[in-house]
Amino acid sequence: MLRAFRELTLPARLLVVNQLGINLGFYLVLPFLATHMAGLGYAAATIGLVLALRNLSQQGLFLIGGSAADRIGARPVIILGCAMRIVAFGLFVLFDSLPGLVAAAVLTGLAGAFFNPAVRAYLMQEAGDRRAEVFSVFNVFGNVGALLGPLLGAALLSVDFRLVAGVACALFTLLTVAQLFALPARAVEPQERGLLGSWGEVVTNRRFLVFALGGAGYFSLFNQLYLAFPVEAQRVSGVAGAVSAVFVVSTVVGITGQVRITAWCKAHWTDGRSMAVGLVLMGVGFVPIGLAAPFVGTAAAGGWTTAGSLAVTPVLLGTVVFAVGQAMTNPFTMALLPTVGSRALAGTYYGWFYLVAAAVVAITTPAIGGLFDRFPDGTGRWVPFAVLLGIGLTGGAVIAWMQRTGRLAARPAPTST
Repeated sequence: MLRAFRELTLPARLLVVNQLGINLGFYLVLPFLATHMAGLGYAAATIGLVLALRNLSQQGLFLIGGSAADRIGARPVIILGCAMRIVAFGLFVLFDSLPGLVAAAVLTGLAGAFFNPAVRAYLMQEAGDRRAEVFSVFNVFGNVGALLGPLLGAALLSVDFRLVAGVACALFTLLTVAQLFALPARAVEPQERGLLGSWGEVVTNRRFLVFALGGAGYFSLFNQLYLAFPVEAQRVSGVAGAVSAVFVVSTVVGITGQVRITAWCKAHWTDGRSMAVGLVLMGVGFVPIGLAAPFVGTAAAGGWTTAGSLAVTPVLLGTVVFAVGQAMTNPFTMALLPTVGSRALAGTYYGWFYLVAAAVVAITTPAIGGLFDRFPDGTGRWVPFAVLLGIGLTGGAVIAWMQRTGRLAARPAPTST
């Protein structure tokens, strides 16, 4: 992995390390926000509203952030997004009132809406034809930050939540200063169309829309790290620590295997085939869980037992398969986006891609949750996991069809006479 990191350009290295810091600061605070608000006496519905507003402000404005990166350059948008996080996490330090917490949460989401598409657009341009390799390293460093953030946050939380938010605020300040002085500007390609014209190009690009619908399966399945996996892990074990085990296993697979998996796929398969197989594997990760679920009853709450450890084994096995599929899918999705879209509008296409994915997730995630409610135990418990398998197979089939029919091939450059 270090060799792959050394092969990156200097700006790419900066953004990769920056992603570690961004995830470290984000996961330092956000996993503990609900606990903090509950300790202040806020109702669960109020806490859910604040978290939903944060998510909405980010997902709903990805398109704006991506379009801004295409028009004024990715660098200033990256710096703006990081600087907004300084203010957002500073508000968590200063305010316990609901308006202050809402403002901080919304600003956190808005910062992500600017930062995330801009940094990926910059990397897409910087990586050239090595996009899959660059994004695999990017994912590894992001996973390290996501793993360390909650651990450091839990340690600091024993002192005070304000200390947690203050450390995150200081970290984002350092990252913003580093970007100001070390991240070089890139030339902005002139846009022949206005903003609406650029959006019109995207929505009339049929192969991109098909690709986005197939790729949305990745996000639908990825969200199950926060729903299906933890719900089933706690149900069969009766131990809240089983949920942590799911996240640790997933993150460790991503850290240790991401670069190797990407390199192997790049050497043996096309980008499209790698993405398709990855989506199928993500779905297959739910097979051992679905097969075992009807035969494992709901465990009583308590400490770890031998029976609970055995019962959670299919969940952890499925998590490993799922994480391998995730490691295959994500880098090649990012590698193919400029091909089915446009390098000149990389940020805009990324924004639209995430917007389509968010719409699909908004439909599939509540539906899967409803299936868990309908089949809380017993013989029908396999149903939601079968649906998740179907999502992976469908997404993989769409991408495989696009690969087979040449719809993932780069278009020839236009010629003039």
